[in-house]
Amino acid sequence: MGWSRKTFLKALSLGGISGIFNFNPAPNRMNKPLIKPRRLVPGNTIGLISPGSILPEVGLYDEIIQTITDLGFHVEVGANARSSYGNLAGSDKARAADLNEMFRNPDIDAIIPFRGGWGSNRILDLIDFENIKSNPKALIGFSDITSLLISIYAKTGLVTFHGPVGKSEWNDFTHSSFKKVLMSNREAILENKSDSNIDFKVITPGIAEGKLIGGNLTVLTSMMGSDYLPDWEGAILFVEDVGEEIYRIDRMLTQLKLNGILNKISGFIFGTCVNCEKGNKNSLSLEQVLKDHIQVLGVPSYYGSMIGHIDNMFTLPIGISAKINSETGSIKLLEVPTK
Repeated sequence: MGWSRKTFLKALSLGGISGIFNFNPAPNRMNKPLIKPRRLVPGNTIGLISPGSILPEVGLYDEIIQTITDLGFHVEVGANARSSYGNLAGSDKARAADLNEMFRNPDIDAIIPFRGGWGSNRILDLIDFENIKSNPKALIGFSDITSLLISIYAKTGLVTFHGPVGKSEWNDFTHSSFKKVLMSNREAILENKSDSNIDFKVITPGIAEGKLIGGNLTVLTSMMGSDYLPDWEGAILFVEDVGEEIYRIDRMLTQLKLNGILNKISGFIFGTCVNCEKGNKNSLSLEQVLKDHIQVLGVPSYYGSMIGHIDNMFTLPIGISAKINSETGSIKLLEVPTK
């Protein structure tokens, strides 16, 4: 096909060049129809897998199995869940195979990883998303599991759950939130524990509505530029982190801003940032960083929700519409996240 310079420039100015070369300048992030997993009931079977890191002690696997059993569930352990490959729980293919099989297996009602750590990002291209879409069930976890929660929601429309992993502290508060969201047919209201020692701060007062999307800030930003992220338009973004110096939080929020995510959200929640230090005496504080990046958005926002690497934690459904009050820190689900 012959092109003159004039013809080429005309096509370029009209936007026709992208079609000529079949160039897609951005990943397809159109909203998928929402799929809700089955509601959990006592006696259901929980599949335990290891999509990321190994547990630090071999004996912890059996302890976690007993914990989940004591909650009233049967347990099935992934074939490769106790494997090891360096710090990872087996090869990428083995870890992905366990995830795919748990969704494929009709006897499994929900899936909970033994732990997070690192490694879930490595298996995203090995996940059978069509299998998941055809066999929807609840996947619950946090931290490194953010990769799975976000990508599965983005690719299939399945509601996933930012909540405890197997090795979490399954105390009364954490268990109660889990049951409110995954085992009830009512629209849950999640409020901070009254005697919590979490430092709560309002960034911008107000009430916002939108679909809940979020997870670990470090893991989330590591997915930037991929096609495993959802549409952020009108979302309530929630994030948390652990062990990061404040300048890194600043860097990651800047990355979200430069990728156009912050300008799309309707509300913002920073859960907790455990062991996040200034690093040096001249560093900005976390409060200053949040004001710089979030307060300027003018959307209801706050810091200090019970989300993240803490003993008492919420379970939050990703993709479900919610209403937040940034002055009280309450999160009201506007629909039941299961069916």
